Amino acid sequence: MKHSSTSIVLIDDHEMVRRGLRALLHLEPDMTIVGEAATVADGIAAVERLAPQMVLLDVKLPDASVTEACRRLLAVSPKLRILVLTSYAEDSTVMAAVQNGAHGYVLKDVRMDDLIRAIRTVASGQGYLDPRVTQQALHWIRTSSHLGATSHGTSRLSPQERLILPLLAEGKTNKEIAVQLRLSDKTVKNYLANIFDKLHVKRRTEAVAWFMKETHVPSAARSPKF
Repeated sequence: MKHSSTSIVLIDDHEMVRRGLRALLHLEPDMTIVGEAATVADGIAAVERLAPQMVLLDVKLPDASVTEACRRLLAVSPKLRILVLTSYAEDSTVMAAVQNGAHGYVLKDVRMDDLIRAIRTVASGQGYLDPRVTQQALHWIRTSSHLGATSHGTSRLSPQERLILPLLAEGKTNKEIAVQLRLSDKTVKNYLANIFDKLHVKRRTEAVAWFMKETHVPSAARSPKF
C-alpha cells in the first residue's frame, strides 16, 4: 500500500543542516523535501511557490524572530504545519513559537527516530513537543502538587484536569492518558474540551504552552542539566 507523501520545505540558515535533513528524510517514503531556504523571506517565497504541507523551521534566522516567522508563514498559508527544529530550549522561546502558531518543537540533537515521529505526528494534525523542553516544569508541578501548592492560573481547573495537563505536556495521546489515570477515552476527551474552554485555547500545544508559563521555575531552582 503506497503512503501519501508529506511535502516539506526546510528553513534553516545553515546549509549543512539543510543538506543533512534532506539526505536523511529522503530515505522516508512518506516525506518529500520540495524546497529549502536560509531566511524567513526566502522561506515564505518558497511556501507561496511550492505550497508544502509542512515547514521545518529554525528559531534563530537572520531576518526574523520565530514569532514573526510563524505569523508570516501562516499568513500566506493558513493550513501549513510548522515544526520548529532548533538548538534553543528556553521556555520563553518554546512558548513564543507555540503561541504564534507552531505545531511542534524539537531540539536538534534529537534521535533520528524521534524526529521522524515528530514530523509524522505534526503532519497528521497533532501537536508535538520534545519531552526535554517540559522536563523542569513537569518536575516542578509534581513536586509542588505533593505540597498542595496551586498557582493562581491552575486554580480554575479541577483536580482531575490539573493531573491531565502534565501528561499532555509529555506528549501522551488521549488513550495513554486514559490508561494512566484509569479513565475512559471519552472522559479524557471531555476533560480536554473543558481545559481548552477554561484556558481559552484551541490546540493541545497551546494548552501545554499555558501550562509551562504557569508552572515556570525560577532560574535559581532549575537543574543545570537540560
